[in-house]
Amino acid sequence: MSVEAALQVISRGTVEIISRELLEKKLTKSAATGKPLVVKAGFDPTAPDIHLGHVVLLRKMKQFQDLGHRVVFLIGDFTAQIGDPTGQNKLRKHMTPEDVQQNARTYKEQVFKVLDPVKTEVVFNSSWFNAFSAQQLLMTAMLGTANQVLAREDFQKRIAAGKGITLTEMFYPMLQGYDSVHLKADVELGGSDQKFNLLMGRQIQEASAQEPQVVIMTPLLEGLDGVNKMSKSLGNYVGINELPRDMFGKIMSVSDELMFKYFELLTDENLDGIRSMHPKEAKLKLAGEIVRQFHGTGAAGDARTHFESVFAKKEIPDDVQEYALEGALLVVDILVQSGVAPSRNEARRLLKQNAVTFEGTPVADETWKPKPGILKIGKRRFLKLV
Repeated sequence: MSVEAALQVISRGTVEIISRELLEKKLTKSAATGKPLVVKAGFDPTAPDIHLGHVVLLRKMKQFQDLGHRVVFLIGDFTAQIGDPTGQNKLRKHMTPEDVQQNARTYKEQVFKVLDPVKTEVVFNSSWFNAFSAQQLLMTAMLGTANQVLAREDFQKRIAAGKGITLTEMFYPMLQGYDSVHLKADVELGGSDQKFNLLMGRQIQEASAQEPQVVIMTPLLEGLDGVNKMSKSLGNYVGINELPRDMFGKIMSVSDELMFKYFELLTDENLDGIRSMHPKEAKLKLAGEIVRQFHGTGAAGDARTHFESVFAKKEIPDDVQEYALEGALLVVDILVQSGVAPSRNEARRLLKQNAVTFEGTPVADETWKPKPGILKIGKRRFLKLV
């Protein structure tokens, strides 16, 4: 592929490239010498599951793999114990090394649903930071300034609100920057909210007599609510390990406007062709394509058939989950114990939003006592109470 064509592939679905001229120079040199670029993306394993928000960055890594470059999937098992302050309005809850390692193992299993395992180099930044001396840490810290770190918007908001900032949080961007020095990264990928940390990598590389990396930023993917960044804690996410039918149904709930962003960031589909389709058909295509990526063509077809029979035709599925009524259970208990809602607070939220119905009648009172029949939650989930 020509450098110009490679740039077109890489540029799709990006917010900013710093700088495009340097990227073109690096790609041209790589083509001339046959030496692949080192492309790095870091993930702190702060939660056990990967969702479509993470997939945006993984797909960008896969594009570089397909272009023949060396992709480094960096698991920030050391930095996760500090916690990235980006976007945080308070101190992060401290994670134990055991929590981090468990999440890291899960990440490692899941990323190969997108990346080519043969072409992916998985590294853990504890492998160099655990051997760091106090002197090395201080020398790295000297490459940035407190003024520079404290000027970031996240910290300014916390200072204004009278909330604390730990010294380790101030170290975080320097440590992420040192990852790029250690790996001699040519390119670092990250979300648009990571700009400060990504640019710190360039700064520390230059201070370490390395050519600065190219920074490529992808947009943040809004979740199913169409407003907030996709997040498991907000419940607006689509996990890549979810059942095909659940995944399909969730994608079908995305707004028409957001659907085109999902197409751009999560598929290789021609966007002009998608815009010429009827929105409903386009969304069915989107849901099928995403399910296919993670579960295969057969599962995608089955999920579409199920969706059309249950939701388009307003039918109740034959294989609806059953829940046995035992004792004096309330509807909140059932929603949590069946796995429909991850917590009692989330169950109460569903009730307040009139997202729960019993035999077609909305259930808003959390003291309502269930009886045998069909409980419907949102547009996609059914429970047969027996």
